[in-house]
Amino acid sequence: MRKRLRVAAAVTAAVTAAATLLITGCAGGGGGGGDGQGAAVHRGSLSGRVEGSGATFPGPLFDRWTAHYTGHVETGARVDYRAVGSGGGIEQFLAGTVDFGSSERPLRPGELDIAADVRGCPAIQFPVVFGAVALVLNDDALDGLVLTAEVIAGIYDGRITRYDDPAVAALNPGLDLPAEPIVPVRRGDGSGTTYVFSHYLTTEVPFWAERYAEGTDLDWHEATLDGEGNEGVAAAVRERPGGLGYVNQSFALAEGLATARVVNEDGTPVAPTLEATTAASEEAEIPDDFQFAIDDIGGGGYPITGANWIFAHTCGYDDATAALLRDFWTWTLTDATADRHAAELGYAPMGRELKARVVEEIGRVGEAD
Repeated sequence: MRKRLRVAAAVTAAVTAAATLLITGCAGGGGGGGDGQGAAVHRGSLSGRVEGSGATFPGPLFDRWTAHYTGHVETGARVDYRAVGSGGGIEQFLAGTVDFGSSERPLRPGELDIAADVRGCPAIQFPVVFGAVALVLNDDALDGLVLTAEVIAGIYDGRITRYDDPAVAALNPGLDLPAEPIVPVRRGDGSGTTYVFSHYLTTEVPFWAERYAEGTDLDWHEATLDGEGNEGVAAAVRERPGGLGYVNQSFALAEGLATARVVNEDGTPVAPTLEATTAASEEAEIPDDFQFAIDDIGGGGYPITGANWIFAHTCGYDDATAALLRDFWTWTLTDATADRHAAELGYAPMGRELKARVVEEIGRVGEAD
């Protein structure tokens, strides 16, 4: 039985209409944004530098976004993002050493309290993009291999050690499975990709929930190998016969790695494509505080799908920094070029209504100063 999120998520008609007007005004080739008080930003007028850190999951997209924005939209501005992993991004944001943080999970209530104490005002968080976690394989002949949550958990728990294991063979009739060991590779750093992956297994597999649970870093089984970042996992899988690992779908695409299909809630094996990620994201009902998970995905949706959140403060920035933060993140959500970059890299942009809600929240950055 599906346990989809059922939290009421409606915003007032006035808020949605106001944000939709902003999107309409900003969605051209140059993008746009407000200053938090409803005044338009004149293109080329912003300067200064903002610094953020966090998830590697959206790293390729953030690199593309920041390069285009500073190279073509606001050439006097600088947006620096360090993909240190979600754990590092949360830690640095809570320590107040960066202007914004990024993670594949939202900040928990206790973390929001810490963030508020750092600057003496509430922190805010908002999603900016959806993405999938792909299971990648060393052997191109295994492209499209069908796996279930139970089998994936068994592989990472050391219960399933060979590709010709009966549990794998039962899912892949007619496929000539190699009689070789599976080499499971996982992230060695605190990672939002790990959070999305382990959250999926926790919701689907009881023994995983009891033994490992979910998090940005786990107490992994000794049989697993580690890799730093999505790049490290992809490299380890590529270099080791029998390698199997989990990475952001965009890394799988960029590296040309074979990927597994994962059986979703309706019993359908689904590949980690942009279309399947979009279908999964559309099943989430998103509350006003943007605290949500994408669980129990059926239809054509890929089941290991997550979102990326941005963390910022409502005070503690100088005017230039606050204006740049508001404008950059508004641009990422309202500009057609930004959406095109996301789609090209395998990320799923958010729908128009959700974008309108998020743009309204972005307007709160620095509002208390």
